[in-house]
Amino acid sequence: MGVECCQNEEQDTNANHCLLPLVTKLQGRPVVRHVLRHPCVLGPWQLFDPGNTGYISTGKFRSLLESHSSNLDPHKREVLLALADSHEDGQICYQDFVNLMSNKRSNSFRQAILQGNRRLSSKALLEEKGLSLSQRLIRHVAYETLPREIDRKWYYDSYTCCPPPWFMITVTLLEARMGIAFFLYNGVSLGQFVLQVTHPRYLKNSLVYHPQLRAQAWRYLTYIFMHAGIEHLGLNVVLQLLVGVPLEMVHGATRIALVYVAGVVAGSLAVSVADMTAPVVGSSGGVYALVSAHLANIVMNWSGMKCQFKLLRMAVALICMSMEFGRAVWLRFHPSAYPPCPHPSFVAHLGGVAVGITLGVVVLRNYEQRLQDQSLWWIFVAMYTVFVLFAVFWNIFAYTLLDLKLPPPP
Repeated sequence: MGVECCQNEEQDTNANHCLLPLVTKLQGRPVVRHVLRHPCVLGPWQLFDPGNTGYISTGKFRSLLESHSSNLDPHKREVLLALADSHEDGQICYQDFVNLMSNKRSNSFRQAILQGNRRLSSKALLEEKGLSLSQRLIRHVAYETLPREIDRKWYYDSYTCCPPPWFMITVTLLEARMGIAFFLYNGVSLGQFVLQVTHPRYLKNSLVYHPQLRAQAWRYLTYIFMHAGIEHLGLNVVLQLLVGVPLEMVHGATRIALVYVAGVVAGSLAVSVADMTAPVVGSSGGVYALVSAHLANIVMNWSGMKCQFKLLRMAVALICMSMEFGRAVWLRFHPSAYPPCPHPSFVAHLGGVAVGITLGVVVLRNYEQRLQDQSLWWIFVAMYTVFVLFAVFWNIFAYTLLDLKLPPPP
């Protein structure tokens, strides 16, 4: 309904009828700048704000919500009430309102919502009954990954599975398909189905990182498609599906891909610096980045995380990761059956953990927040950039200066 239709009746009553369609239309939808300035959007708000100050009173805002609560999602209504309660000066900013309804929240706005939410006594999302299977799945993912009830409700209302968690699924399928294919091919051609990675011919492909071929930059990333064995591949695939897919459902493909790829690259670069004579295989750098970031986020928000059996599950995850890491350490120092060809390095695991507890934690702790507003984000980005530049120069000059005896090229 346009502004013209509202001018012949009482201003407050008509403003309620005009602003409510704006509330319902903006729920969970992206709002661009020129739309926010359109008269159909600004008009209803201006009935509450005739002086064009950009603010309206919280009293009018609360009365609007309470009189039309049946037309709003219950969780969205709760957050709007928290918005009203968070403004002690009695006024609500138009930009804050639009940010909320378009799912764009600044860090300061989030803190205001959290402060307002402390005064709300509403039913937890976990207590809701009559949910469908897909709704229960979304609720389960929310409780597995998010420590705050207000964020869990926000995610539950906003998630549409469009797009689906395509990144982790695609990477996992590629790794599984190529890993199994190479395992079977090498098993037949080498006559060896156990510890294939110890055979020199196993490294003779264009994917594995090898110190003699470190100038081929793609190998710092493509080594994730080759694994030290079927057990190595299996554990990484399981962890990517159980941890990576839910994280991508909550935080999106861009952020999770950033953490995963940063862990993969950091892993191979760490090997090139700290274990200079060893090759690298497996996706453990990316997997350990995601898992360590998730575990660190749980520990840092222990009281808020409501996932079931969290202590037991953390213990199981740490035991599995420790066993896999121990296997990698044992394999690295196990005498080679084909000297001077060394076994793959384990340092990539440590590079992934370093990325997870720095960049990864910042990403997971800032759900729906702009990372560029976080000072820690820029600190860790700068640290990662310095490390990458150091590793590049190390690879260019250190191998020659140290006069290392590298294994023969595959």
